[in-house]
Amino acid sequence: MELTEEEIEQVRSRLEVLKIEHRDLDDVIERLSHVQKLDELQMQRLKKRKLLLKDQISALERQLVPDIMA
Repeated sequence: MELTEEEIEQVRSRLEVLKIEHRDLDDVIERLSHVQKLDELQMQRLKKRKLLLKDQISALERQLVPDIMA
């Protein structure tokens, strides 16, 4: 069954819409992948900072509490 000129135009139009949507989705995925990496890096920095603070707190607590062995 052959398509009419009108049907061919409708198919082309729909195809163009789908290609645009596909391209837009590709751009969104690309941007989100960069954000995700940035979030992971930020999360790593926050966790590292948290561990540093924990170490500093422990060091200060050790200064306040006398050694049991001493």
